[in-house]
Order: sequence, then C-alpha cells, then structure tokens
Amino acid sequence: MDAEAFRRGPIRITAYDWVPRFAEGHVRDLRLRWALEEAGLPYEVDLVAQGAQRGPANLQRQPFGQVPAMTVGGQTLFETGACVWRIAETSDALLPADEAERDACLSWTFAALDTIEKPIAMMAMLRFFTKDKAAAAAVEPDVSALLAERLGRLAGTLGDAPFLVGERFTVADLMMTAVLRDAEEVDLQAFPSLIAYVARHEARPAFQAALDAQLVPFRENAARYRRPRSGAIDRLG
Repeated sequence: MDAEAFRRGPIRITAYDWVPRFAEGHVRDLRLRWALEEAGLPYEVDLVAQGAQRGPANLQRQPFGQVPAMTVGGQTLFETGACVWRIAETSDALLPADEAERDACLSWTFAALDTIEKPIAMMAMLRFFTKDKAAAAAVEPDVSALLAERLGRLAGTLGDAPFLVGERFTVADLMMTAVLRDAEEVDLQAFPSLIAYVARHEARPAFQAALDAQLVPFRENAARYRRPRSGAIDRLG
C-alpha cells in the first residue's frame, strides 16, 4: 500500500457493531479511525456482529478473528500498529519529513505497543478476565511494579514536552495516547504529566471525531445485545 493507493481508495476498516459499556471507546479500530481523521482520509466501515468474529469473512481479513483490519485497493492489512503506520506514511500530518525524526516516531510507536501496552494489558487481564482471582492477586503486585517502572521512565523522558518527537503531534503521540488510555486511573495517578499528555491529545478534533464515529453503531445496535452471552468477546482487537 502506497500513498497513491490511499488517495485512490476506497479505504475500508472493520469494527464491531456493539461492545459492552466498559469497552466503548477502547476497541482498537479507534486508533485507525483517529489516524485517518488526522490524515484527512475518508474511510468506510464494515461492521462485524458479535458472534461472527470467527466467521470466514472476518478470518479472511484478520486471521485471529479480531478487529480491526484495513483494506485499501483490494489489499488488506491487519494488526493495529501496521495499519496506523501505513496511514501515517501517506501524510505529513502524522510523520515529519526529517529522517531522524521519522525513525524516532517508529521507535516510539513500537515502544507504545511493546514496552508500555503489554503490562497494561496484563493488568487488565489480571483484574477483569482471570477466573482464578487468588492467582491473579498473587501476580498483580509484580506486574503493577513493572508497569509503574515503565510509566516512570516514559514520564521522565517526556518531561514537560507536549510531544514525544519534535515540536508537533505525530503518529508516536497518537499511538502512545491510545495505549495510555487503556491504563486504569490508579496506574496513572502517580504520573500527572502522563495524565495531562493524554488529556491534551484526546482534545484534538480528529480524536473526538473518531471516538464519536466508533460509538454510533454501539448505540444503534445496543437493543440487539441486551442480554449478551458470557464470553461473547474474548478480545477487543
């Protein structure tokens, strides 16, 4: 996928038609929507019904039966980081021209997905999804300490700067903000600079537009899922 393919379009992404309230605004198609809004690229959405994630149509686009996937000009990408990076490459709205700064954006994008997101996801699993609560309680302090150490290093590196790379918002900030939004308040409360960092970027018009667009089908389809079956969602993409 090159910039010309994105300009020709159409750009299509997959998203769930509904999720439980706790997951609203946190399903990962939001990251693609945000990047596309920042880049000024129109897109269309193929909604995946709950229970149909493992169906042939979705598995053909996303082999793990998740969302999102992105199709441009007949070619499909999956994995959020890969999709967002391809979007970023199409527009100087998300990537600087300077080669060193572009490389820094790439490093910080992977840092968000690997170094920061993994312990956040582990904490969520222990707190909300692990059935053996005693085992989870035994492990949680170690994971919490790991997350605090990594958040501390991130906060120390960021300092009072509004952006991770250069003097403006980039894909690095988009991805880091998206990841930090999934942390619990209790995990971020010791890092006011990170709380302010997230709030600053959530206020961007492109983020608000992306969030509003994600929430629309959840409201429209909520009546169909008034009594969702336990285990209907094993991962949110």
